[in-house]
Amino acid sequence: MKHNPPQEIRLQDSRATLALIYDGQIKKLPAEYLRVYSPSAEVRGHAPGQEKLQTGKADVVIINLEPVGQYALKITFSDGHDSGLYDWDYLYKLAHEYDTMWAEYIRKIEASGASRQPSAKF
Repeated sequence: MKHNPPQEIRLQDSRATLALIYDGQIKKLPAEYLRVYSPSAEVRGHAPGQEKLQTGKADVVIINLEPVGQYALKITFSDGHDSGLYDWDYLYKLAHEYDTMWAEYIRKIEASGASRQPSAKF
């Protein structure tokens, strides 16, 4: 199904949240959620089963938003990640399936013994 772009796209909470407005409804997506579900090959892999679990992204924020033509949004994150284009259909899915997708991510993090918190750098 083809979805139109959101009527509005706004950064909120000191760039930690992307607010999308669809049909008058605000959908707030944390930067961490957008980062761990990046559509890039680095995250999704090149084929099913090649996905790479993203860890340590709890503190990531959005540092730039760029429209790509009339079909997508490029998001640059504070950890330097900027590959992967969030087309309107994928953003709609992320916005409308947030509860399910976030719960799945948390389940995977817990099952792997990994952490959402970044590793300390010495």
